[in-house]
Amino acid sequence: MTPEIQIGTILMSEWPQPFVLESQPYSGNWSVVNAFDGFALDRKIRAAGWNFFFIASELKATFFGVRSARNIQKALQRILGKVSQQHFNGVEVTGIVAKRFLGIPYTVVSAHSRHLQQNCYLDDVHARRRFRQHAA
Repeated sequence: MTPEIQIGTILMSEWPQPFVLESQPYSGNWSVVNAFDGFALDRKIRAAGWNFFFIASELKATFFGVRSARNIQKALQRILGKVSQQHFNGVEVTGIVAKRFLGIPYTVVSAHSRHLQQNCYLDDVHARRRFRQHAA
């Protein structure tokens, strides 16, 4: 059973060695981090001497129809695809908003990329790609 996604949910695709956190598989190599929101996880990571970057650009996916776990999962998979293209290893869900247009229900799922790394300066896309290939 897939875990429930709500605002504040953190999904990670890979964990470096010093971090062993409880998580549930979600989609492909992405898993939902249990018992942590973005702030609590960031504090734990910084206490270990690592950095958990919050990328300011917002990613959105929209679906028509009623708000359901399956529809949210499909929208989130589209967002995860965008995050994977940039080689970031985390995502934080920042919005799930149900709306109507001319009586037709639709929902907008929004998220921000997150990236966990040891260096205090965010690596460029080439360095992130090399790190993921080396880890695999």
